[in-house]
Amino acid sequence: MNDFKSIILILFSLFISCEDNFQEIKKINNYDNFPIGIAEDIKLIYTDSAKVKAILTSPVHKDYTNQDFPYSEFPVGIKITFFDENKNATIVTSNYAVTYNKTNIVDLVGDVVINIHDGSVLKTSQLFWDPELEWLFTEEKFSFKNIDYDIIAKRLDANRSFTIFNTGQLDGKVMVEENENIINEN
Repeated sequence: MNDFKSIILILFSLFISCEDNFQEIKKINNYDNFPIGIAEDIKLIYTDSAKVKAILTSPVHKDYTNQDFPYSEFPVGIKITFFDENKNATIVTSNYAVTYNKTNIVDLVGDVVINIHDGSVLKTSQLFWDPELEWLFTEEKFSFKNIDYDIIAKRLDANRSFTIFNTGQLDGKVMVEENENIINEN
């Protein structure tokens, strides 16, 4: 009888010491957090009216369009080559990228570099791009260099061709044209 009491006491203490880990086990086995597809060494060619507009390459692409807020991830980096109407190439690279399907915003992170066909270069640690509006923006420090500019600043808000260029906390050189009418009036 003592053995029976001992066994019941051991089982009772085991039962009391066990926690309900069902939720943790459920999280571990949650397949909703996994991509629905993984592709390696991808090359996507975007065309419009039989003209190549962009070529995207990446070592790894993960498709999370099965999520409530669908997105695609490029965890090992991305390279996008854009072509304008004159077939001039602009190359964008980063160490990591995410595209959000509902907003069409692209988040480029880590050693983001834009090499524009005219020799202009933009460098930053993070850059958001809206392909529909062809708009670039960041709150991070960036550098931009071309024949008219050699600047380092924090915050960028610009169109894709950099003809509209807003920034904050500017440090660098900017070429300014003098207007003879203004100079002669003074």
